[in-house]
Amino acid sequence: MDEEINLTYITLSGYVEVEKYRYVYFVIIFTVYILIICCNSTIVCLIVIHKNLHEPMYVFIAALLVNSVLYSTTIYPKLLVDFLSEKQIISHPLCHFQYFIFYTLGGSEFLLLSAMAYDRYVSICKPLQYPTVMTKTTVSVFLVLAWLLPAFQVAGSATLSANRKLCSFTLKGIFCNNSVYKLHCVSSRALSVYGVIVLLNIVFFPMLYIVFTYIRILIISYRSCREVRKKAAQTCLPHLLVLISFSLLCTYDIIILRLESDFPKTARLINDFTSGFISSSL
Repeated sequence: MDEEINLTYITLSGYVEVEKYRYVYFVIIFTVYILIICCNSTIVCLIVIHKNLHEPMYVFIAALLVNSVLYSTTIYPKLLVDFLSEKQIISHPLCHFQYFIFYTLGGSEFLLLSAMAYDRYVSICKPLQYPTVMTKTTVSVFLVLAWLLPAFQVAGSATLSANRKLCSFTLKGIFCNNSVYKLHCVSSRALSVYGVIVLLNIVFFPMLYIVFTYIRILIISYRSCREVRKKAAQTCLPHLLVLISFSLLCTYDIIILRLESDFPKTARLINDFTSGFISSSL
């Protein structure tokens, strides 16, 4: 029976003493998940209801909040089921589907932040052109691209990975991320190269653009009046904080998982919990 399960299912071995603390884990994650959904949904509803908030900046904020709810839904429901299960397993197709959604929404986070950076640049540095540049059509195009571009690119990576032969059925983690590459019998150079290209397109280049844009905003604001400097600080610094936090999570994902670092099981569990929480609540 175990042999048949191993042919279809992948064991998630990242849990630490789940039998002893399963209900503690469950209550904590369930509470966090409900808080994320309630808080983000409340803010999105307020933005939708109040017409004075139907501005590009608030639309992008609402999109980020929706993205965060979807992100948390990719991870938390499966975690809750695992805490109450005797075996922490996931089917091979579902594992790659989780992988696909996880990295698609992660890439969308960077592209949405890029759109917000552009919006802030036009608003602060070219205020007279703002109404003609940031139209409803422009905002809609940014939103569509922010979700579709990562989806198309990550789909290729997920498909290539799903078609690889597996020699291991034990994943060192509590959800499916880049650790799935370690299950393959032979590492694929094509998959690695494609993964780097996707990483550059949906993480590195958007991050460079965001940093460059905000540096330019701060330089122009510094030369302007006090009111402009205050506006720049209020809108740009929170975005930069989100960018730094999300960039650190990506660094963890690359260094710890892709480079096969020998990481203690307890520390890995804490990092997985932390990364899932921060990613979902940013």
